[in-house]
This record gives sequence, C-alpha cells and structure tokens, in this order.
Amino acid sequence: MELYLIRHSITEGNLKQQYVGALDQPLAPEGVALAQEKAKGMPSHVEHLWVSPLQRCRQTAQILFPHLEQQVVEELRECNFGAYEGKTWEQLRNEPIYRRWMEGDRTITFPDGDGMEAFIERCLTGMKHIVAQGKEQGIETGAVVAHGGTWLVVLASLGIPKRELYEWQVKNCSGYRVSVQENPFTLTVLEEV
Repeated sequence: MELYLIRHSITEGNLKQQYVGALDQPLAPEGVALAQEKAKGMPSHVEHLWVSPLQRCRQTAQILFPHLEQQVVEELRECNFGAYEGKTWEQLRNEPIYRRWMEGDRTITFPDGDGMEAFIERCLTGMKHIVAQGKEQGIETGAVVAHGGTWLVVLASLGIPKRELYEWQVKNCSGYRVSVQENPFTLTVLEEV
C-alpha cells in the first residue's frame, strides 16, 4: 500500500509562529489559497482518506480530496503543548523543558499537556490502525492529513531512510508519498509531495 502523508495547510497560529497543538484553529485565508493551489497536483487515484479530527486537517483534506469521504482517526491529533499552546519560540526559549524538547529529548512532558512518549505511542497506534484497515479493505493508495508533530514522530520512528526527529519537518500542505511495509512496520519515502 502507498500513502500520501500530508500536513495541514496554514493557520493563523502558523503565521504567527505559535505552537498550535490542541488549539482547534481553522485555516487562515492563506492556508485555503495554498491548499487550493496544491490540490491541482494531488493524485486522482487516491482511494481512501484518513484525517486528524482537528478542523485545520479536515478543511485541508476537503480542499485536497473533495471527492473522498473523510475517516477521522483520533490518534492522529497533534501533541497537546499544554501551557506552551499559542506561544512562540521567543517566549519559550528559556524554559528548561522546552529546551530539552528542542534538543530531541523524547521523555519530556509539557506542563499541563502531553508527554512525548505517550504522544509518540498514540500516533504510532493511529498509523497501525490505518494500515490494518487499508489492508483489510484492499486499498492500494490512501492519503492521511494530519499535523507536523504527528509526522515528525511517525517518520522518526518508522521512516526509511532513517533520520533524526527534526529532520522530518514538513511544510504546511506538503508531505511524503510512502510505501508501507508490514514486517517490520516501516514507511519508505518514495518522494516529497
């Protein structure tokens, strides 16, 4: 099975360079325009569409794949940044937990938010669910619209070639076409989209 793993388009928080995890922001006008432009290059042979429940993902998916029904996968939600929600790098750069996270520490827990280990496990569970469902339904090509943080942890855990966490950063309304292997469970990157 092949999957298109796509990050949602631009929100107001993205424009302000804020951490927008659990905040359920809609697309900004710039995000709608970007998704409309990217939709012109989306493949027509995608058979199934999975999405994060947050509206920025659902709106992006609707623009990119208007002919497909969306299947919400709760586990694909972005990380809840807790007390860091809506804040910028400039506001957080001296916070010890934030600094550890930026250095790649996957054991931190955001104040009043998610722990990274639980977030990673949740995202991987969501991907396993998608792959199992795709196999059961005989889907050859699917698309998944989720979040930058979701794709960071999924691809750092399962992606081929192997890369460090932050080397998997993906721009808004962009992502990867991957080939799914089940044993061992890996996602081989075929191209950027």
